[in-house]
Amino acid sequence: MSDSSWGAPPQAGQAGYWGPTAGGPLQGAVTAGPAYDAPEAQQTRPMPSVPDVPAYGGDQDDDPMPDAPQPVPVPKKTAGRDLSAAIGVGVGLGVVIIASLFVVKAVFVGVVAVAVVVGLWELTSRLQERKGIKAPLVPLAVGGAAMVVAGYARGAEGAWVAMALTALAVLVWRMTQPPEGYLKDVTAGVFAAFYVPFLATFVAMMLTAGDGAWRVLTFLVLTVVSDTGAYAVGWRFGKHKLAPRISPGKTREGLMGAVAFAMVAGALCMQFLIDDGAWWQGLILGLAVACSATLGDLGESMIKRDLGIKDMGTLLPGHGGIMDRLDSLLPTAPVVWLLLVAFVGS
Repeated sequence: MSDSSWGAPPQAGQAGYWGPTAGGPLQGAVTAGPAYDAPEAQQTRPMPSVPDVPAYGGDQDDDPMPDAPQPVPVPKKTAGRDLSAAIGVGVGLGVVIIASLFVVKAVFVGVVAVAVVVGLWELTSRLQERKGIKAPLVPLAVGGAAMVVAGYARGAEGAWVAMALTALAVLVWRMTQPPEGYLKDVTAGVFAAFYVPFLATFVAMMLTAGDGAWRVLTFLVLTVVSDTGAYAVGWRFGKHKLAPRISPGKTREGLMGAVAFAMVAGALCMQFLIDDGAWWQGLILGLAVACSATLGDLGESMIKRDLGIKDMGTLLPGHGGIMDRLDSLLPTAPVVWLLLVAFVGS
């Protein structure tokens, strides 16, 4: 989610606001009249003479009075993104995910692996561009894809082994380059390996259960519903900032909306989609998803603020990059996997 998705529009005193202020004239507008013009009249050059021709193609009487103050447009609420493109891309991704999830499970694992590789590419590219950190992409991409497959084929044990081997490959691969910056490069590489592919393996591990497709669908639905609830409630009622230093657009009201929407969706999903699930378990699951999705969103916002960027990429019109869509999903995957195992078994 973007920083603009939870909050209200800018208020007076914030950057980019062009409305009236309590203490003076409109910001961005020039006050007409001698009281304003007199002190600087001798410092400005005279206006060039203009032929007596209608300025707007109509009658001369239609031209505005030269000394009349012009109205300043009031900014409208906007989401900050191309909503039509965002909706179209979101629907397209949803179709691909649902089709692969319920047709051939192995295809869905491949979709997750591809998303992981693209996410690693975006993350390592931004680290190098903005911080000069060269986390080795090749071992990360190969190890990340292998990690997802290992999690699906061998469970948690396979995921941990693949994670350890990927970290080792990062250490060795970086040795082929000069030693300057070695520590920060391998540290960023190990972080990227944990942050993107390792957390994504929990989605693959959900899929191994008898009702695995429905578990993954529940995980996706709750995360999307949480983000949607935060957006809808925060956009309409958001007034109190949640974490202004990290993500100024997010509000406490938006968080409450995320919790409410996710708990209702969780109760419905656990009751009707998960074998042996109960509605009260869904309430707990929804609350946990709302919290983890929010923390994941704030975590990526912190990374982007440190890098000085708005989005991790431009691959998805209206959304940004793949990592801008995975920010809430990645930390939520292990939470949902763990709670489902605790509630209904593996």
